[in-house]
Amino acid sequence: MKEPAHILVVDDDDRIRDLLKRFLSREGHRVTAAGDAAAARRLLATMEFDLAILDVMMPGEDGLSLLAAIRTGREKETPVMLLTARGQASDRIEGLKLGADDYLPKPFEPEELALRCAAILRRSHKDVPPEEVEMSGLVFNAARGELREGDKRIRLTDAELQLLTILAAHAGEPVSREELASLTSAGMERSVDVQVTRLRRKIEPNPREPVHIQTVRGVGYRLMPD
Repeated sequence: MKEPAHILVVDDDDRIRDLLKRFLSREGHRVTAAGDAAAARRLLATMEFDLAILDVMMPGEDGLSLLAAIRTGREKETPVMLLTARGQASDRIEGLKLGADDYLPKPFEPEELALRCAAILRRSHKDVPPEEVEMSGLVFNAARGELREGDKRIRLTDAELQLLTILAAHAGEPVSREELASLTSAGMERSVDVQVTRLRRKIEPNPREPVHIQTVRGVGYRLMPD
C-alpha cells in the first residue's frame, strides 16, 4: 500500500477545520490544520505536503496571497485547492491565474471534496500502479489482464476486466461512479453498479459483505487489496 498523502488544511473556521480533518483522516490521509496564513507558512517551512486546501476569505493574509507565496517558494510544486464563497467568481478566476489546481465553493459536501482531492493527488503523483494486486487468495495482474486463484484462471468479461483494472490502478483511493462509467464500456453509472455486483461474486469471500471492492458513499467505489 502507498504512503498516506499529507494534506494541509488552512481555514479560520474551527468547525470546517475539524470536519475536514476528521473526514480526510477517515479517508486514509494524514492531515495537518492551520487557523490562518501565518500558521500555515510556519508549517510549510518545516514540513512536506502532498496537497494544500486553502480558504480564500481569512482575516489577515487571505488564501490568494498565501497561494501566491506557495507558488514562488520552495514548495511551489505543491498542489492547491481553494475553498471559495459561493458566487465569488472573481476569487476563483484569480486563484486559477495564480496556479490553483482546483476550487470548491462553500458550502460543500465532504464526499465531493474527498473525490476532488483524490483526483488532484492522482494527477500530481503519477505513481506506477502495482503489477499485481492480491485479494483473499486471488491475484490480479493488470498487465496480463488475468485474475488467478493459484493455477486456476478466473474468467472476467471485458467490462469486469476494465473495471478491475481501473480500480487496481488507484488501489486504496475512491473512484467516482461517473469516472468509472466514462472510462469503461459500462457507459452509465447504473451499469457500473451492475458490473461491481458481478465482480464481487468472483472476488469477495462474502459478496454481501465486501471487503475488497468497497462502496464509498456518495462517491463511488474503492479497491482495498490485502
